[in-house]
Amino acid sequence: MSYFKLGLASVTFREKDAEEIVGLCKKAGIDCIEWGADVHVKTQEDAHRVKRLCDEAGISISSYGSYYRVGSGDKNEWLTLCKNAEIMGAESIRVWLGSKDSEETTPEEYSTLLSDASDICTAAEGFGLLVCPECHDHTYNNNTYAFLRLKSDLGKPNFRTYFQSRYFRKEYDLDRIDKTFDHIINIHVSYRDQKLEQADRVKDETYLDSLLEEFKAKGFSGAVILEFCENEEEFFNDVARLKSF
Repeated sequence: MSYFKLGLASVTFREKDAEEIVGLCKKAGIDCIEWGADVHVKTQEDAHRVKRLCDEAGISISSYGSYYRVGSGDKNEWLTLCKNAEIMGAESIRVWLGSKDSEETTPEEYSTLLSDASDICTAAEGFGLLVCPECHDHTYNNNTYAFLRLKSDLGKPNFRTYFQSRYFRKEYDLDRIDKTFDHIINIHVSYRDQKLEQADRVKDETYLDSLLEEFKAKGFSGAVILEFCENEEEFFNDVARLKSF
């Protein structure tokens, strides 16, 4: 049992098919799955299939992990993603907010991001979907204040965000949690990535756990989505650790 709703990003096991992933999640007691658009859910047929598998296993579908680049203006791609997400009953579509850090984004590029973000949020509203950029370097959502600026300028209530740590800037992470908490829909976590990020830094094995304690204290109600385990054994160990909260 865990305080959090626990999820798995299907991209963690790209080499496995949908049945295998659902079977692993059921065995581990996972509550929900974020299905990736790159391998497991490319078509409406895929969307219907994973929806059926998850329903039979009693597992919900938290989100659709797309690789849509906000700013591309590809309306056909976006409508396809929205339809797949609707079929699965997902709450949100994960996107990438451009392809540059906010500090390197020109005013013209920012205008393009803002315009496309407005268009895709409007389209997503028609499907009852949230639009959530991944919290990641080399995108505009690399910075707390950049996200808050775009959120404010956009003015779309269905534009939210993920939270994801790099596992070595705790003061920054805690500040971001505090300033963006009301907009965070899901959290991506990886104990494997924590080890990798801290490989040449001061080790802190409790880093991620302390951030999750902060989310718990604030009453977070979204999903904690596990990604990028080395193997199945590590997956089950990581799930057990997350269930301790």
